[in-house]
Amino acid sequence: MRAASMGLVLLPLLAGRMALAQAVPAQSAPAVEDFKPASSNQGGKEYPQVNSERRARFRIVAPQAQSVKVPEWGGVALTKGEDGAWIGTTRPLDEGFHYYRINIDGAEVPDPGSKPYFGAGRWGSAIEIPAQDEEFYAVKDVPHGQVRRTLYFSKSTNATRRCFVYTPPDYDKDATRRYPVLYLQHGAFEDETGWGDQGRANLILDNLIAGGKSRPFLIVMDNGGNNFGVGPRRGAPPAPGGAAGGGGRPRFDFSAFAKIMTEELIPYIDANFRTLADQPHRAMAGLSMGGAQTRQITLANLDKFSHIGLFSGGSIAATDPALADPSAFKQKVKVLFVSYGSRENTAAAKANHEALEKLGIKNTYYESPNTAHEWQTWRRSLHQFAPLVFQG
Repeated sequence: MRAASMGLVLLPLLAGRMALAQAVPAQSAPAVEDFKPASSNQGGKEYPQVNSERRARFRIVAPQAQSVKVPEWGGVALTKGEDGAWIGTTRPLDEGFHYYRINIDGAEVPDPGSKPYFGAGRWGSAIEIPAQDEEFYAVKDVPHGQVRRTLYFSKSTNATRRCFVYTPPDYDKDATRRYPVLYLQHGAFEDETGWGDQGRANLILDNLIAGGKSRPFLIVMDNGGNNFGVGPRRGAPPAPGGAAGGGGRPRFDFSAFAKIMTEELIPYIDANFRTLADQPHRAMAGLSMGGAQTRQITLANLDKFSHIGLFSGGSIAATDPALADPSAFKQKVKVLFVSYGSRENTAAAKANHEALEKLGIKNTYYESPNTAHEWQTWRRSLHQFAPLVFQG
């Protein structure tokens, strides 16, 4: 069961590159001509655009080019107009946030109309497709917290590291008040900017707090690295010279980041922000690879974390060594939350959820409707997870 749950993380990470493509058939009907600039565009840029059918339209000025296309969504070939601009329109896309590239004569480049986002292992383009439930992460006329760019020195890596810290709206109004902390991790091929830029974590919390649905707490977003194939592959013999063997499944090893998290980052945050610096008021969650990190780090440090969130990042089996004493686990872990998109492989997570329930371990399983391994799944996951934590 443990290997099966880790497989849920590994397969999309190694093959999906954050689910750039979506399994939706192409549409032959003409597009509805009510296109508007995407909300993810740079200021004043008219393209890319989105219409009421959730189609995206791209326009690239490249008069000397021989071929221009968007490789995502099955490939979108752009057509050159008399003005030298290339235009193309997609089929209807999933709601939410999606990375994409522009391919000009074989060279993949960012779209000059999109804001830059770090994802899929690069700074590049993305488009926001309006969602029916987008109000929970919209900018509203409510009190807003701050996302603070924070630098700290790591002795274990001999380097200055960067993290982002969300502080709730009233953080600076009462110098005596202390807050719980959620350590929130990004996915593979992303970095510490992901949850703020792509995930809109600060806006989700602002809106929940304003609506009285969540207790105010700090969110710390650090760079968990991108650790693939560290150590030998499971089921594979060692290669000559001790290198990892071929075949089998790559083994994650987050020990270096675990050391940074538990011995450097948490002490730094507790020393420099007004935290409730104890296990009952400390949570960790993450998406995809960040979920795998969360699972590994929290289960090895249940004296430090009481709330656990795994978003498309595996699940916890009833046979896991951390649950050898279910009563002790229940005393330490107040919230265990697992989520996936409905289009992901959810079988192992559902089975583990039911097995834990039979053990008497209360846990929450959430499934995002009509989404895959993508940001809309993880935005919804945080929106469901945040009201559950730090309520005791």
